[in-house]
Amino acid sequence: MNNINSAFRLSALATALLAIYGPAAADDAEIRQLSQPDSSVSVGLGHWNDDRFQQGIYDGMRSRGFYGLIDADIRKRDEASGTWYTFEGERLGLDTRRFRGEVLQQGNIGASVSYSRIDRDNPLQIHTGLQGIGHENMTISGSGANALPLRNVGLGVQRDLLQAGFYKNLMRDVDLKVSFKNEEKDGTRNWGMGSNPYFLVEPIDSTTRQLDVTVEYTGERLQLAGGYAGSWYGNHDSLVMATIKGAAQPGSVSSPNPTPLTLPLDNEAHQFFINAGYSFTPSTRATLKLQRSVATQDENLPTWNLAAPNNRFVDAPRSLDGKIVNSLVELGLTSRATSDLTLNGMLRYYDSDDRTPIAGFVGSNTTHVATVHDTPFSYTTKSGKFEASYRLPERFKLIAGVDVKDQDRSVNKFINERYVPYREQIDETTYRLQLRRSMSDTLNGSVTYLYSKRDGSSYVPPQEADIFNLINPLHLADRTRNKWRLSLDWAPVNAFNLQFNVEDAQDEYGHKDERPYGLRDGRATLVSVDARYSLSDVWQLTGWLSHDMTRARQLAGRWDRTTLVFEMEKDAVLKDKGDSVGLGLRGGFGEKVKVGADVQWTRTRSFYDETATLSGLGGLQAIYPTSAGVTAVPLPDIENKLVRISMFAKYAVTKDADVRLDLIHEQWKTDDWTWSFADGSPFTYGTTVDRTSVSIKPKENANFIGMRYIVRFQ
Repeated sequence: MNNINSAFRLSALATALLAIYGPAAADDAEIRQLSQPDSSVSVGLGHWNDDRFQQGIYDGMRSRGFYGLIDADIRKRDEASGTWYTFEGERLGLDTRRFRGEVLQQGNIGASVSYSRIDRDNPLQIHTGLQGIGHENMTISGSGANALPLRNVGLGVQRDLLQAGFYKNLMRDVDLKVSFKNEEKDGTRNWGMGSNPYFLVEPIDSTTRQLDVTVEYTGERLQLAGGYAGSWYGNHDSLVMATIKGAAQPGSVSSPNPTPLTLPLDNEAHQFFINAGYSFTPSTRATLKLQRSVATQDENLPTWNLAAPNNRFVDAPRSLDGKIVNSLVELGLTSRATSDLTLNGMLRYYDSDDRTPIAGFVGSNTTHVATVHDTPFSYTTKSGKFEASYRLPERFKLIAGVDVKDQDRSVNKFINERYVPYREQIDETTYRLQLRRSMSDTLNGSVTYLYSKRDGSSYVPPQEADIFNLINPLHLADRTRNKWRLSLDWAPVNAFNLQFNVEDAQDEYGHKDERPYGLRDGRATLVSVDARYSLSDVWQLTGWLSHDMTRARQLAGRWDRTTLVFEMEKDAVLKDKGDSVGLGLRGGFGEKVKVGADVQWTRTRSFYDETATLSGLGGLQAIYPTSAGVTAVPLPDIENKLVRISMFAKYAVTKDADVRLDLIHEQWKTDDWTWSFADGSPFTYGTTVDRTSVSIKPKENANFIGMRYIVRFQ
């Protein structure tokens, strides 16, 4: 009896003490977690039971098999010097690993080193006889006895990025920051030649280096940042020679064997910049940006010394001698004029001056007349922005603004090499109006409207004006845009939150009777809903859904390539639709077991609604031609579906150690026909020569199971 009373009195006393000192103890725990955070290491093993050509493009787990699951987050602080030592590692057991180490004495000095790898595996199934993949000399399968054995090949690109950073406080309010990046890009990418429909593979072996040096000054009113940024691109391969096995060599000018194909050339760029901000008063601030950069490409052309029939045009220069000078000036001003009114303004000038000399690169070695020149392109963009924000009664806030852009563009002087109409000036003005309201403590919303109009100078006609001048280029055409956006955030109780967003944009492209072809109109719509509901202090339910639609209507024509007689007009309405639904659950059983599950369903569809009308002129007698007994048909729709179910369970073995189990199920399905013939068979390069076939796997079903051990320490 005495023991029971004693226990009651102690419990009551403990409750009273916790009521007084509990919050302080909690604050101490939070502070201790910030100054002495936990470190953790996770080690495990996972297994996919099947290949994942589509879903495994980027995650480093494309093929079925076992994968190491290793992660680390280690943080230590030396109390005497205040120096932090950190190491972060993710996916260390995979090809797509990433890790970063840093030593930082806050406010004084620091250094970091990081490494990351990005893989991009080609999802296509390629069956080819091409030899020399990944090298500069490749051999295409010939016909008959010169045919090479076909085999399955996998293509992909790997990017290895190594980065080093340094930080030093030079004096009060002045810091130095230095960053250096080195990226090695290796791999293979499906390719081809323009002269014949043969399959080739681009060898990728390049290095990109980037250096950034910044000095920053942070004063009470004035902030300055200035420095240098440089980049260098070097390609270790320069020229691919593609040879058809068994074909006559060296061939002819129109059909050489081997055929040379140049790869991207080395280039570099250097930029100096200054960014500044000055606070005239606590409510008025100005900003300034100044940039000047020079990019050059002067590597010798790899085709310079090739023998006939691949010999160069005799008057061609040895190198492009490319040079582009970019200049930027930007001024900004923000002021809170009154307690209710805020004003923002910005003026921007950007000039891209292409100083590459014009030269002929293709032409007749007999007449010395060039037929193909390089086309330097310069432009100057002047833009401005003004915005006002005013707080109204009843929790309303009105925001209005206008953006103005004026662009002057150079035009190619060689009219015979210009295939579409051109404009030397483009103007665009956008008006914005937004109304926000905090309707209550639980409901907030906003509605935004944007109106934009683009036009420009009269068109400069191209060559063959009777045909090509009928085109209204998408990026230059007159355009009127109307865009709406509505958003709501509703939280009626602490346990429930709902976010709703809808956007709709409509574009109308101007056209005239003398220039009817091109994009006529377009529309883009997005609707999304996100919700969260706390079933209890332990269990939470989340859900989301989204719908997006993009539509474009364009009018096109077809002419006989020899007689230039108009043969057909095609009116197309192209649409892409996407629908996604997701559900998530998080919870636990007691103090030791945590569980979760997610379900995702996604469907994307592409529609190709086309109507073709024959003119009755020329040699075209059928909209859908017949070849090898197969009649072409209108383009069918394309549908992709993904179902992904994931679950996890985590059990606390000890206070500082957990065991986690992950289960994933994926289903992916497509009827993509883009690599198929009209009869549904895989696309094949050539007939008797090459014979490479390309296809897409229509279905994927894969399951993953992973187990890992997680330990925490300080």
